[in-house]
Order: sequence, then C-alpha cells, then structure tokens
Amino acid sequence: MTSLKEVETARSTPPPTGAYTPAELERLGRERPPAFRTIWVELGFCFSLLGSMFVVEYFVSGFNVLLPSLSEALHIPSQAETWPASVFSLVTGAFLLPAGRLADIFGGHAVFTVGLAWFAVWSLIAGFSPNYIMLIFCRALQGFGPAAFMPSGIMLLGSIYRPGPRKNLVFSLYGAFAPVGFFAGIFFAGLAAQMLTWKWYFYFGTIMLSIVAASSFLCIPRGTMDYHKITPKMDWWGTCTIVPGLVLLVFAITDGSHAPDGWATPYISVTFVLGWIFVGAFVYLEGWVVEQPLLPGDMFHVKGMKALTVALFLEYGVFGIFLFYASFYIEEVLHASPLLTSAWFAPMCIGGLILATVGGFVLHLLPGRILLLISGTSYVISVLLFAILPDNPNYWQYIFPAMICATLGIDVTYNVSNIFITTSMPKARQGLAGAFINSILFVGISFFLGFADLAVTQTANRGKKESYKVAFQMSIALAGAGLLIMFVGVKIGKAKSELTIEEKEELERELTTRDTAEAVSGLQ
Repeated sequence: MTSLKEVETARSTPPPTGAYTPAELERLGRERPPAFRTIWVELGFCFSLLGSMFVVEYFVSGFNVLLPSLSEALHIPSQAETWPASVFSLVTGAFLLPAGRLADIFGGHAVFTVGLAWFAVWSLIAGFSPNYIMLIFCRALQGFGPAAFMPSGIMLLGSIYRPGPRKNLVFSLYGAFAPVGFFAGIFFAGLAAQMLTWKWYFYFGTIMLSIVAASSFLCIPRGTMDYHKITPKMDWWGTCTIVPGLVLLVFAITDGSHAPDGWATPYISVTFVLGWIFVGAFVYLEGWVVEQPLLPGDMFHVKGMKALTVALFLEYGVFGIFLFYASFYIEEVLHASPLLTSAWFAPMCIGGLILATVGGFVLHLLPGRILLLISGTSYVISVLLFAILPDNPNYWQYIFPAMICATLGIDVTYNVSNIFITTSMPKARQGLAGAFINSILFVGISFFLGFADLAVTQTANRGKKESYKVAFQMSIALAGAGLLIMFVGVKIGKAKSELTIEEKEELERELTTRDTAEAVSGLQ
C-alpha cells in the first residue's frame, strides 16, 4: 500500500509559490489530494473519519437517554448518576493533548486505528458490567479511544487537504456526522431501554466501531508526515501535570455537590486546590521550561485565537448541559418514553446533516465571524426555550426549535473553528490543532456539567422541573457570555482557497531574498 510519505515524495514539484494565480489556487482547493490514488480511496478515508465522529457522538448522546433505565437496572444512586456520563468526556479531554503529540510522533494511521480498536474493546466489555462501579470504570477506559483518534483525525484532514472548497466540504461532513451519530445514539439507547436491554446499546456501538476500525486500517494513508523541522518528542512534564490537573479539578466540581459535607468535605477542597496547582505547574512548564511543549504559547499569537478559545469553552459547556438535562427533562418531567424521546431529538440529526452539508458549500462565501455570531445566538435560544418551558408544552413551539438551534450552534461553531485553527497551523502542528480543538470541547462539557450538577443539587428541594430549569438558566448566562466574546474578539474571514502556511512562509522568504538582492544591487 502506498504510504503518505511516498506519495508526497513522488509528487511533481509545484511552481514557485508566488506563481500561483487566484484561479490556480481555486483549482488546487477543489481537486483530489495526491495522497489518494483514486476517488474510492478518498471515499474510504472519508468514511473512516466521518465514522469516527459518528461513534463518539453515539456514546455521548445515547448514554444520557439510557441513563434513567440504567440507573434503575444497576441501582446507581442519585449522587453517582453524573459520573457514568461525565467520566467519558473527562478522560477524553484530559488525554487529548498527549495523544495529539503521539500522532505527531507515530503518524495519524497508527494512532487513529489503535484508538478505534481500544474503543471497541472497552465498549464491548462495558456491555457485560454487573454493577455501576464496573460501568464507570469501562466508561473511563472508553475515553482513551477518542482521545487517540480524534486529534489524529483532525491532523489527517488538516494536513492532507489544502485550504479551499474541498477541505471545507470534508470538514463540514465531518461535523455533520456529529448530529447523525448523536441521533443514532439516542435512537439505539431508546430501543435498548424500551424493547431490549441496556446491554445492547453497547453491543450496537461495538459493531459500528469494528466496521469503522476495519475501514480505517485499509484506507487511511500510512506513515508519519515528514513536515517537522525537528523530531517531535513526548512532553512528559506537560503530560504529568495537565492530566492530573484536569482530572482533579473536574472531580472536585462534579463530586462537590454530592460529598457528605458538600464543598466543606476535606477531600473536595484538597483535590480542588491540587488541581489548580497542577494546572499552574503545566502553564509554567509549557511557557518557560519544556523544549517541545504540548501547548506552545505562540499558537495563541494567531489573531483572535485567545477570544475564540474562551468563547468555545463556554459554548461547548452549554451544549453539554443541554444534552444532559434536556434528555432528563423530557423523560422525567414530561414523562416521554425512551423512543418518543429519540423522536423528539430527531431534528438535531436531520437539521445538523443539512446545515453542515450546506455549510461546506458556503463557508468560502460567508465570513466566519457572521456564522459564529449566528451559532452563538442559537446556543442562547436553545437553552432559553427549555428554561421557559410550560407544564404542557407544544412540541413544535418549544422543543422543535430548541433542537434546531442546538444543532445550528454546535455544527456551525465546530466547523468554522476547525477550519480556522487547522488553516492557521502549519502541517507539523496539525496533531496539536486536533488535540486543542477537541480538548476545548470535552473539557468544556465536563467542567460546566459539573457546575450544572452542583446548581441542580443545591435546588433539588424545588422539584426536578425547577431544579433542571436552574441548569438551563445558568446555560443562558454562559451562552450569552460566549456570544459577547465572539462579537468583540473574534474576526474570522471567509474560508477561501489560499496558500498554506508553508507556502506563505516560502513566499515571504522569496520576497525577502528578492528585496535583499535588489538592495545590494542598488548599493553597487
């Protein structure tokens, strides 16, 4: 099988960087990348990448619908219900940055396929869990799988496709499979809870994972990408500080409301303080000590990156709260069956698929800033509608538009930010880009879901309906803050065909050399 490195070596020498005309850049942005020998190999590659997003969302969304039935079957106490749902996102988010570095070292193919295989094995074992302790353990180990293949997937997409409409379309389809997998998870969870047993939710997921893993092994270009100026090395100091830091912080936030004395419980305050100490040590080491940090500070020199990071962290947290508490509200307050709950979430699948696919054709026509403001407004509306939900709501008046706005928010945000960040990074940093993008997503979900759980627990005496609405009210504030930050600090243009980072650097060198030669000639 032809490796990615061999294809790159065999590739014909491109014209001088400055010789590209706008028409040639547009053509290059639309044609099939040379890494794929045929269109069928490219389709297999796309199936693998889209399928990986599908299975992640399957295990995130469906579990929330399955959880009420699962809690009854495995006798999960109310104070522990958040952990099976949040530990998966927590482990994934904590290990994304180290896994992104592994993708840079060993290549996207190896890390991607191993991650999928690992995910499949622990998904199968989770279906045999006899108690909720083992289930939580399996869900935690499941999280290592997406931590491996999600950054390497972004790395492969970002490095193989050059800026242009073809990259926009593939990235949009990649994002589109999030709502498809999301709905599939909800549907199979409802089917398993109502007509089979909860175990089949994991068995169905294992079958899907096995198919995607086989396709990935066959169709993803092999070998490391020879774009590094220096050989990448694992940052063990960064790994040993950021992983325990995130785990301890999210543990304290999530478990603080259920501890015997709440936040006054000694182990909660200790883990919370230790978590911040580890995070502070990570920041210090990455900025001033480590030679090849997991998170280089200069990546935040890209205009608008800091504001985008904060806004995404808030908005992804809102999405996580919406997924978790909308499922519980529909089933426990509105008393919908699991299958009816699945049907009520269907607009997220259909709307997301349409929106993300259409987005692939308009991302190079509309400024990213406008799209991000639209998605930010949608986040606010989605949680606002659930916060004001009456006792007997009209589905089409409240829940349907909330689902449409939720998928509009996550799909547009994810696609625009992915394209912006990967296009702003050189090929040698595509693994970092993938890790960073998904770290914001998963850590944001785990972090703010813990605070939402605290808010719900502290207002439990008001009843489930009112306490769940407190979580949605908190989400309104978070979504509003994210929208404001997007409006003030993020200015992203159109995702059009243009030079890659390497080509821009080469052009700059050519211009500098020419100017120097002209200056020397003038002196003579």
